[in-house]
Amino acid sequence: MKKAVIVFSGGIDSVCMVSHLKSKYDLYGISFSYGQKANREINSAKAFAKKLGLKQHKIIDIGFMKELYGDSNVLTSSKRKIPSAFDYSIVVPIRNAVFLSIASAWAYTLNASLVAYGAHTGDKHYPDCRPIFTKKLESAFNLGEIDGINSGLRKNIQIWSPYREGISKSDLLKIGFKMLDDSIFKTWSCYSNQKFHCGVCESCNNRKTAFQKADIIERQNI
Repeated sequence: MKKAVIVFSGGIDSVCMVSHLKSKYDLYGISFSYGQKANREINSAKAFAKKLGLKQHKIIDIGFMKELYGDSNVLTSSKRKIPSAFDYSIVVPIRNAVFLSIASAWAYTLNASLVAYGAHTGDKHYPDCRPIFTKKLESAFNLGEIDGINSGLRKNIQIWSPYREGISKSDLLKIGFKMLDDSIFKTWSCYSNQKFHCGVCESCNNRKTAFQKADIIERQNI
């Protein structure tokens, strides 16, 4: 079976994406600790990596990024308040480019043909989630390995996301729920690092909306 490297946060989007791709690929997960407030997502990623049977799961510490990002965004800043609706302060500068660069480097060494991350059609406010960005990054990475690809030592990679197929967050959630049932409630979406989802940050609100649109009643703490 073909191999795919998955940027795997432990949130609804990445977990449901794995459910979508699991029958087509041997999956290798990679999670990043980049100084985010919500480091509980790493625990979620570990749990779901086992549950979903990833071939490997690597947790990469790039905590030095917190110092580089400083107070540029609310997800790594200890001073800024997380908003309840989208605001550009939520955007971590080219975070997905950083993640996808490292994931793609691993993919080339594994001879994987796909690198995937959980961007969906609801992520239109985030420039590094848009398909136009993904396609250009994919082209640049393959150009950077073109000699290895042409010699047969490397595989050409595709950088894939649900967004590229027009899949919404709620449709992605339905796919994941079909495979994981109530376990899906244990994914971590919150931008904070409390014991339970705060229920008021932008990510929590997006999560609630997705469950409502998918006609699934969410239960926490099961």
